[in-house]
Amino acid sequence: MSAGTLPRAIPCTGAPRWPEGISPGRFASTIRTDTPNDCRIGLLGLADDVGVRLNAGRPGAAGGPVAFRAALARYATAEPHGFRWPRVFDGGNIEPAEGDTESALQETHRRVGIATTAILDAGLFPVAVGGGHDLTYPFAKAVFEHSATGSARREVVYFDAHLDVREGAGSGMAFRRLVEDCGVSRLHLIGADPFANSAEHVAWFMAHGGGFVERPPQTEDGAARVVSFDLDCLDGAVAPGVSAINPAGLSMMQIEPMVRSLGASPSVRSFDIMELCPPHDDQSAVGGRTGRIAARLFLTFLRGFSERTQ
Repeated sequence: MSAGTLPRAIPCTGAPRWPEGISPGRFASTIRTDTPNDCRIGLLGLADDVGVRLNAGRPGAAGGPVAFRAALARYATAEPHGFRWPRVFDGGNIEPAEGDTESALQETHRRVGIATTAILDAGLFPVAVGGGHDLTYPFAKAVFEHSATGSARREVVYFDAHLDVREGAGSGMAFRRLVEDCGVSRLHLIGADPFANSAEHVAWFMAHGGGFVERPPQTEDGAARVVSFDLDCLDGAVAPGVSAINPAGLSMMQIEPMVRSLGASPSVRSFDIMELCPPHDDQSAVGGRTGRIAARLFLTFLRGFSERTQ
């Protein structure tokens, strides 16, 4: 499938819900919703938090994509100094399955995989905003299984307070499943909270290519990496609007240079921002304080991506 032919048959809710009256001077005014022609980035909203509820977390992350778009609509210039934004196509939000059951979760995952593959087939770099962190599993799985990835060694770089290597279905399952189902050989985790992860999960993580790192390791030839950012790796004073608030997390000053460098790395094949939970956010800013942080992370990644060659 060539760029410009992304089907509306993918399981999305239709046109993305952007606020009305976006200023032509804002970055968001340049985002296309009609066609992926001339675009390099394909954005998907993963508006579901069944996995969070299955793990007894704070619900509300299903509203993450809407809050993200609201924040981004009021943030960033369309014409920055010294670089050009890569053109973005917004494919809308995934239509989640009904119900709070494991079978509903599996059906939503299937739909995420279909939509992600459509983005990839259109020649776009996939970026997702959610949503429960379990949704990284079908999103990244589709990336790894796409023909563009080939036989490259599969790795994950993720920012998270939690290991997310639970065996059971729920928001804490993604990275165990990527190892077991997709042949991921290395898990590079930044921001883990030692009080939030059991000895059993740490042992499994370490035995399956996991490593705790302070920054993304240098790119090795032949690796295909996906990058996942759970907003709960950030300190709760900075990012209160998450599914599991972190009282001792990282700062944006620590994070931003890493996210930009990952955006610039040709080994990185996808990026997602997860667990944005508007009901628990500080709403003093449009889209919420944490929503604005999610928008900033997206823009920071795009700033790095702008340094890639076509």
